Amino acid sequence: MYKIFFMLGGIFILLGIITYIFQGNLFRLPGDIVIEKENFTLYFPVTSMIILSIIASLIFSFFNR
Repeated sequence: MYKIFFMLGGIFILLGIITYIFQGNLFRLPGDIVIEKENFTLYFPVTSMIILSIIASLIFSFFNR
């Protein structure tokens, strides 16, 4: 079980590095909520997280078989 969490953590770290390289424009999909004020920016990636959840579910179901 710890191997799955270790792999999942590595994937999140990799996604963070990729997002940092592309200046945060990697997951700007329609349906993602962005609120920008003077000194404040809130980014809530609804659509991106749904897509990542579907991909993760497919990967885990593939490895479970």
